[in-house]
Amino acid sequence: MTDAHGTSRRLGWVVGLTSTAYFMVVLDAVIVITALPRMQRDLHVGVSTLQWTVNAYGIAFAAGIITAAALGDRFGRRRIFTSGLGLFTLASAACALAPMVSGMIAARAIQGLGAAAVLPLSLTILTTAFPPHKRGMIVGVYGGLAGVAVALGPIVGGAITQGINWHWIFWINVPIGLVSVLLGLRVLPETHGAPERLDLVGVVLVTAGVVALVWSLTRANNVGWTSAQIIGGLAGGSVLLAAFLWWERRATEPIVPLRLFASREFAIGNLTTYFLHGATFAAAFFITQEFQLAREYSPLGTGLRLLPFFATPMIVSPLAGSLSDRIGRRPIMVTGLALQAIGYVWVAARGSLATSWIELDGALLVAGVGISIALPTVPTTVLDAVAPEDMGKASGINYMAQRFGTVFALAIASAVFAVRGHLGSPTAVTAGFRPALWTCACFAILAALSGGAITSSRRKASTKAEPADLPIPA
Repeated sequence: MTDAHGTSRRLGWVVGLTSTAYFMVVLDAVIVITALPRMQRDLHVGVSTLQWTVNAYGIAFAAGIITAAALGDRFGRRRIFTSGLGLFTLASAACALAPMVSGMIAARAIQGLGAAAVLPLSLTILTTAFPPHKRGMIVGVYGGLAGVAVALGPIVGGAITQGINWHWIFWINVPIGLVSVLLGLRVLPETHGAPERLDLVGVVLVTAGVVALVWSLTRANNVGWTSAQIIGGLAGGSVLLAAFLWWERRATEPIVPLRLFASREFAIGNLTTYFLHGATFAAAFFITQEFQLAREYSPLGTGLRLLPFFATPMIVSPLAGSLSDRIGRRPIMVTGLALQAIGYVWVAARGSLATSWIELDGALLVAGVGISIALPTVPTTVLDAVAPEDMGKASGINYMAQRFGTVFALAIASAVFAVRGHLGSPTAVTAGFRPALWTCACFAILAALSGGAITSSRRKASTKAEPADLPIPA
């Protein structure tokens, strides 16, 4: 009884610390976007320059994911996770102290590297601590916090920016991060992947390729898709990633084992992740712009009105994850992806200024419930498809799919927006908003179709060696 209670308490710490780190990183990203107008005024820079405080973070994050996962497998997931969390915390203090925008951009890039270790390794540490038939519920709790962070982001960001100043959106990370690092070193279990040497050639190729592609997609709508730098960046990034795949096929200890993609669940699950997160974050971006710029609600008012969309994961994701543990991932996952697509089609079809925000909230509630159902079931499907020693790399690949989906969908939807609308007037914003949402709806439909193509609806736990059945923390 004492051993069971002690194990339950340790697992409670695992859930609490990994979820807290995840929550802090996601909340920080949302708050920064909310605070950009005030930061622009205080730092005396243009919008295009300030946008690099977001771009630098995203590029560094995308570039570091696979490497961080590989380092965690080799040197210890707890060690790299806490190191990344410490780096994120120190970079947050540097952001708060930065006197000029150049220092802010550099600090945000370092934050991105820290986040690249925190997010995939927190999921790996969490899932390896629990047996397969309990992962859905636990990942549901973990994923639900993403919705809470996104929901609170505009509210917290608006309150801090208006009530104190924007520097405090970074200072709040410091005490939380320091305490989490100290507790993580003390109570998190240390796990490793396969004892392989670090594939340095693979690291260089994938990092350079990802940076080139993400940089190009981020810049494309500003300088033009047909400009030499964008075409060159996309072509160079594609060549580098092709070289990476060629190398990985021949490497004795690859950073990304391509054998994992032989699993239908793993391969299609990551494709579903790509479409799901692309649709989710691009739609969230344009919906927020529509409410603030076209309907002229304040950041705080926008956050409150969009709570039915952003806050649903807090309630729905744990329930969906728990249910998927009992009846299988696929039916729950496909239901959620279909609801997301239905909600976005509704918003795109009815998203004019003549439509009340209450009706749009109803449509967004449908989409939000769908997203909340998919958030725990899609990554759990991916991780259930691999052996425990491959979970670190699998988590890194899944987060890479998330990042590429987000960047690509946002770039495409922004290009569609620019064809029909602009930011000069409320009607022009809405004119671009509706076709942009149709783009997001297409991504959501593709997510539902790819999710439906995963043929196995139940976990294959019986065919793999898994951790012992441990009690769920109280």
